[in-house]
Amino acid sequence: MRAIQFEAFGDPSVLKLTEVARPAAGRDMALVRVMAASINPSDVKNVAGAMSQTTLPRIPGRDYAGVVEAGPSEWLDAAVWGTGGDVGFTRDGTHAEFLAVPVASLRRKPDNLSFEQAASVGVNYVAAWCGIEAAGLTAGETMVLIGAGGGVGGAAAQIARRRGARVIGVDRHAPHPDAPIHDIAEKLIIGSNDLPADIRRATGGKGADVVFDLVGGVMFRNAVNSLALRGRLVEISATGQREVSFDLADFYHNESRLFGVDTLKRDLAASADVLDALTPGFVAGDYRAAPIAETCGLSQAEEAYRKVAAGAAGRIVLQPQT
Repeated sequence: MRAIQFEAFGDPSVLKLTEVARPAAGRDMALVRVMAASINPSDVKNVAGAMSQTTLPRIPGRDYAGVVEAGPSEWLDAAVWGTGGDVGFTRDGTHAEFLAVPVASLRRKPDNLSFEQAASVGVNYVAAWCGIEAAGLTAGETMVLIGAGGGVGGAAAQIARRRGARVIGVDRHAPHPDAPIHDIAEKLIIGSNDLPADIRRATGGKGADVVFDLVGGVMFRNAVNSLALRGRLVEISATGQREVSFDLADFYHNESRLFGVDTLKRDLAASADVLDALTPGFVAGDYRAAPIAETCGLSQAEEAYRKVAAGAAGRIVLQPQT
């Protein structure tokens, strides 16, 4: 089969279109013909050597949608979707014509999503769902999204709306016009010079029940200082700095809580359980995949990776069968 593979870490130039042996279904495994596979920023970081667990040579790629080619009879020819924190890192990934996955991880793709749309859901929505679950966001609460214009921000806003929560979006620059946050946020704060004060003004002095900080690092102090009494802060990134500081006395006097979430700790099977939880929202039309900016074949993968690394707006999706 054709696949994108890298044998050394580096920029996208290390990616090579090559022929490798098609994986076998094997016991408790299924073979999926990959119809679409999106490129995530974490895929670019993986190729660059940022993920210490990655072994080489490796086919990258986390998210996919496809058709079961071999495996249990009840799954044959089924349209499926998936993602995982192991695939593309410690096992070969989705940027190939075929992918071997555990049968336990197979989930049927919602009929109202195309293969390309379904392949654009995984990492963003799993991160958003796990963060919101960690915080225990409930109806009527206020959630502040820092970095609201990105893919995870858009997914989190839609999940929060479905739960009946109030959403306030925060970003350094105005999000893309198609970003879901525009239709969901009660207030959108752009380029704030004093975010905690702006959040308190927007919440009648209370602060946020949940702050979902999708930036981290440089925004951590602003995030923790924006919490209401017994507020919960979720961190999934460490942009700009890994080490942060805050007033510990203020933290415990406020009875604040801090949660870290890492989608890489959820393999294909664990991520499939999250897709189960997300499916009703997609079927109902409450969730939508991020806009697809471009589709291309495996032969254009290097250039596609470069565009993702440069911060392309919208999703770039590989179509391995073309």
